[in-house]
Amino acid sequence: MRLGLSCGWWGLGNDEEHLALVQRAEELGVHVVWASEAYGTDAVTVLAWIGARTSRIRLGAGVLQIPGRTPAMTAMTAAGLNSLSGGRFDLGLGVSGPQVSEGWHGVRFAKPLERTREYVEIVRLALGRQRVEFHGRHYELPLPDGPGKALRTTAAPSPHRVPIYLAAVGPKNLELAGEIADGWLGLFLSPEFTGEQVASIRAGLARSEDPDRPFDLDATVPLSVQDDVSAAADVVRPYTALYVGGMGSRTQNFYNALAVRMGYEEAAGQVQDLYLAGNHRDAAAAVPQQFIDDTCLLGPRDRIAERLQRYADAGMSTVTLAPYGRTIEERIAALETGVAAAEQAGILS
Repeated sequence: MRLGLSCGWWGLGNDEEHLALVQRAEELGVHVVWASEAYGTDAVTVLAWIGARTSRIRLGAGVLQIPGRTPAMTAMTAAGLNSLSGGRFDLGLGVSGPQVSEGWHGVRFAKPLERTREYVEIVRLALGRQRVEFHGRHYELPLPDGPGKALRTTAAPSPHRVPIYLAAVGPKNLELAGEIADGWLGLFLSPEFTGEQVASIRAGLARSEDPDRPFDLDATVPLSVQDDVSAAADVVRPYTALYVGGMGSRTQNFYNALAVRMGYEEAAGQVQDLYLAGNHRDAAAAVPQQFIDDTCLLGPRDRIAERLQRYADAGMSTVTLAPYGRTIEERIAALETGVAAAEQAGILS
């Protein structure tokens, strides 16, 4: 199993600290750093900046928002980052949620699975240096009855293929990832619940053109290193409450639905009610300790090593660590503990 790194949101005034964390991760042999975007700083600029100041660690877009770019623009971006980084780029894609898609980008959220399927196909056409001609329900290239023509990229051929990952939470989206992508980016992953999610991915793989191809299972897991497990859990409570309670509307929150499928229906409803009412502190307090422990790496090194072993046993190929701490020194120390725990467990590939 490999390790990845997630620094959290960039563009909030702590970018140099994030970069120090990335550079230490590279020194420690961490495989990939993932940068995400919502409605603040874009991930492309961040990855270009990281790429210019590192030499080995892979640069993962985790994720680029499908409603924020045309498929051709995403292919152009992927080709540029891959070329300039010497083949270090991993392309993660996701539809985001209805609030961001419709409120920020002005793109309807309806039919997200159909749109994702068409989007990935066009990106692959472009990256594969084929003429981009596509006639779908959501994308039509070239536009009919106009001067447009089917074009082929002018980017130079690359020996480094860009792998495509899909961020997926629900069963149908997980199946789609298995069918059309090279990897899966997961959040709030419990090693004890991985079987259901992987089964959905395997169902999609079985329907794909190449069901035996390598497929990367990557989950981002918060890491809070303290001897007191309850205190470690309290550090990540606000993050958990944000996703379970406020990442989406009352009727469309994929993470809330995931918590329900994991057996936390009553608590998930309470957290959402409190969060949407603006009671964020009470929402964080209402997140069950067990749910946080299920989906995070908490405690001292020995306990983290044991939990990492469970992720490896569950079949994960990458665990992306999201180190918590009040200072950059604490965050780097947490990252170092996570790497040492993986080495202790003997699971690093």
